[in-house]
Amino acid sequence: MTPAPVLAPRRVGLRLLPALAVCFSAVLLFGFGISWAGYGLLLAGLLAAAALDRLLFRDLALIGLSLVIISSISLAADISYGNMLLMGFVLALAVAVPYVISRYGFRDHAVRFPFRTGRRWSRLERLYLVLVVLAGWVILPIYFIRSGSYLNWPTVSEPDEIGRLFVGVGAVGIWDELFFICTVFALLRRHFPGWLANLLQAIVFVSFLWELGYRSWGPLLTVPFALLQGYIFTRTRSLTYVICVHLLFDLVVFLVLVHAHTPSWLPIFLY
Repeated sequence: MTPAPVLAPRRVGLRLLPALAVCFSAVLLFGFGISWAGYGLLLAGLLAAAALDRLLFRDLALIGLSLVIISSISLAADISYGNMLLMGFVLALAVAVPYVISRYGFRDHAVRFPFRTGRRWSRLERLYLVLVVLAGWVILPIYFIRSGSYLNWPTVSEPDEIGRLFVGVGAVGIWDELFFICTVFALLRRHFPGWLANLLQAIVFVSFLWELGYRSWGPLLTVPFALLQGYIFTRTRSLTYVICVHLLFDLVVFLVLVHAHTPSWLPIFLY
């Protein structure tokens, strides 16, 4: 699949202000849970974009619409069957709506999901997958256990609970790349240089993960991870590869969470 075209970014200038407003609305919505302020900042950003640039307004509106959809539910790590179904439906909607509007309403193919690139992964890319697992094995136990952030996830002891946690962690990891990279990052890259679009998407990414449970000093991990994922996608153009990176990292997250709640299980970490 051919990756979505990237328009030559226009001069940043005042166009950055509405984009910052839309992205920082996620901080208020998900980071601080102040809905009225988040919606107000989002609206202000969209009004400013409409006054400056029609295409910018259109793309920011797609991002904003998804943020509103996501904010309709709690992102707390609840793995009950009912909540997993609800959360799965809402998050799927947050990806599907901008895709459908972009593809069939605007007909500009801005949002795409390039699973197949026709290129084999390089030796360095395969080595990086191993390094991701090793880095997660070293860093994640220190973060989750010493900060107490593992308590933001439920204790699992029964087989079906463990299975639901595994599925939930992995499913959210896949969704992260579909939304933050292929939707938010892709739309922002049409207006800003890649590095700036990456910084903007990282704001939204980290805000979402904060409400999900990556708190305390979690942003010191999630900010670099978000930026690396955006950079890797820019270099590889492969959604499959960035999802594999994310799933390997999330596999370690899952193992650490199980161990943190029941230390006698999976005593394979040093922290």
